[in-house]
Amino acid sequence: MDHETPAADTPRFHATAVAPRTKEHKDMAGGIEPFKPEYPHEDLGEIASLSPDGEEPTEEERRTLRKVSDKLPWAAFIICIIELCERFTYYGLSGPFQNYIENSYGGRVPGAIGLGQTGATGLTDFFQFWCYVTPIAGAVVSDQYLGKYWTIFYSALIYILGNLILFLTSLPVAIENGASLGGLITAMIIIGLGTGGIKSNVSPLIAEQYQNTSQFVKTLKSGERVIVDPGKTIQRIYSIFYMMINVGSLSSIATTELEANIGFWPAYLLPFLMFLVGFAVLVAGKSKYKVRAPAGSVIPNACKIAWITLMNKGNWNAAKPEYQEEFVGGKKYNLKWDGIFVEEVRRALVACKVFCFFPIYWVVYSQMLNNFISQAGQMQLHGIPNDLMQNWDPITIIIFIPIIDYLFYPALGKLGFQMKPITRITLGFMFGAGAMAYAAGVQKLIYKTGPCYDAPGACEAGLLPDGTYAPNNVHVAIQAPAYLLIGLSEIFASITGLEYAFTKAPASMKSFIMSLFLLTSAFGSALGIALSPTAVDPKLLWMYVGLCIACFIAGVLFWVIYSKYNDTEEEMNELEKYTAKPKSVEQADEEKAAAAEAPAREKSISE
Repeated sequence: MDHETPAADTPRFHATAVAPRTKEHKDMAGGIEPFKPEYPHEDLGEIASLSPDGEEPTEEERRTLRKVSDKLPWAAFIICIIELCERFTYYGLSGPFQNYIENSYGGRVPGAIGLGQTGATGLTDFFQFWCYVTPIAGAVVSDQYLGKYWTIFYSALIYILGNLILFLTSLPVAIENGASLGGLITAMIIIGLGTGGIKSNVSPLIAEQYQNTSQFVKTLKSGERVIVDPGKTIQRIYSIFYMMINVGSLSSIATTELEANIGFWPAYLLPFLMFLVGFAVLVAGKSKYKVRAPAGSVIPNACKIAWITLMNKGNWNAAKPEYQEEFVGGKKYNLKWDGIFVEEVRRALVACKVFCFFPIYWVVYSQMLNNFISQAGQMQLHGIPNDLMQNWDPITIIIFIPIIDYLFYPALGKLGFQMKPITRITLGFMFGAGAMAYAAGVQKLIYKTGPCYDAPGACEAGLLPDGTYAPNNVHVAIQAPAYLLIGLSEIFASITGLEYAFTKAPASMKSFIMSLFLLTSAFGSALGIALSPTAVDPKLLWMYVGLCIACFIAGVLFWVIYSKYNDTEEEMNELEKYTAKPKSVEQADEEKAAAAEAPAREKSISE
């Protein structure tokens, strides 16, 4: 938890000033020594009088008044429905993957391909990796060419094709004729392309529906004066967004039941149909969304800014047009941006640094998508499908997000404390470590219990008359707290990561910075692939122990290195004041068309 008053020795961000070139500006992502932000209100001093409702708060009010969320725009809820349908599809089809790949067709546990636990874990980790690499391409297409809406639209069409292939190759006739593995891999690649274009754009699109960028004072019905804070509003938007993701992810309850009782083909048909519903909502709501037109060469410009800064010993002012006017000697650059964009890129690099520890968190998170399912298959199921247990994770999130967002955080605010982003992410890492510690305990219990002890499902003592193997005598319900801890970790780490990626990105690079955050999940999946040889008995216990230690150490280092950014959180977010507001899809399309026609008009005039 963090007190609202910022420390005095932390890096500062400014939007318009040109600081002198000194050795103070060395850290490319936030500066080593502070420099004073230059906003208009800074020079006014403390104002004793109260600000009227709707006006920006004074410095005294910023220190003393509680910060609350604003009302959320309806367009944000429409996008939530779209994301619910997309996540319903994603989790509905990926939920049965472990069984579909691991087990053979016609066995005690449902299956189709029969690659074993190591093969199944490797393929599911590949799918996770692929789905979180492709957002980079989706972000570049969006930020530079199509914009968020049209990138989501065309990506959805690709997604539909992948869903159709998966459904057709999961039919019994396809499985019996050996088409399921080829169909699965093809579907994974195509679905990954589709989800990449959606994931990198839907997260920033929902937050862009809220257009206020300045704090203002408001008097509640109770008479309490509060500050309506855009940062708190974005935090709430992403909390609701993440809750809807997890409502959608409950689809795996239905698909795993269909898998267990009928077959894989209805388990993959249901998500396919639900995605069509989401696509219809996307198209129907087109006129309601606020979007930013693609900005052309913004990503190359950001890279040029970073290069100029690096060549000038970490001095960000060297990349500002204002600085060029004062530059004496040396090389001058033809700059196509303003000083505010330089500060935005600088702030974005802070976010990129913060993301560096997330791959360790994601490899912990991914255990519930593969090895936890296999672990459940080693225990007494009592009629419960082994891949049904993973739904304790979204249930935890759906229950606890309202409690934390509407009760826990406001209670801390009334006490004068805030759970700032770096603190929340650190707490998420600690819950992740706790989940791995608990999973290690469950695995140890399995290995201590018969009939097969540390070789569950693979010993003569467990062989049944029908040729299958009995699981060890441990009730599967004991696994539930591991999912609960993972769910709590997501509320603090994953939601805050989405929020941080949006609030720290330049307005014209929201999708790209979001894709970099999603890329950390791909790196986590790559780590999972590297660890997959250890996902075998009797090594599983030590795999969970190792992940617990790694996640705990990562959380401690994360706090030690990045806690300073809590103190400049509001100053970094202030830069949003100076950016243009999003427009409707139609307005953005008109601007794009006008920009495309401009060179032709200029050529015609010159001729």
